[in-house]
Amino acid sequence: MSSPSATPPPASVLILGIGNYLVGDEGVGVHAVHALEKETWPAHVQVLDGGTGGFQLLDFFRTYSRIILIDATRDGAPAGTVRCFPARTPADFPPALGAHDIGLRDLLSAAALLGPLPRIDVVTISVTDLVPMKLELSPAVAAALPEVAREVRALISPDSTDRETTNER
Repeated sequence: MSSPSATPPPASVLILGIGNYLVGDEGVGVHAVHALEKETWPAHVQVLDGGTGGFQLLDFFRTYSRIILIDATRDGAPAGTVRCFPARTPADFPPALGAHDIGLRDLLSAAALLGPLPRIDVVTISVTDLVPMKLELSPAVAAALPEVAREVRALISPDSTDRETTNER
């Protein structure tokens, strides 16, 4: 897991990809941030592979004023469906897929106990099959990565502060 700079600027943004890279499509959040790391971002934006999550990510909820989480979800939508929405409470997060150490709901609940939460936006990619010991994404989920990048860029753009509606592509 890579690590952001020790002291990010006060108005910092963290793009955090979550997922198990060893379980095919469940690792799409990690695949997404690996692709995003190759792009140029403003100085106040950090991109981080959060792996399978866990409570070691709690400090990021106190360090950054804004977090964009990228993760897979089994929501019944066709594989590769991208959704973007603000998360204000644990109920706003998709259920864990079972391959993470803890789910995003658990992480947000624990972070809320530590103090005020940053602004959190979630980008999910629908998955249907989880295949252990597979490093590659399915074609439908891999094809969604450019859309994920567009959604993240739109969230970071200066006019994104009022973007409160759910987007589905």
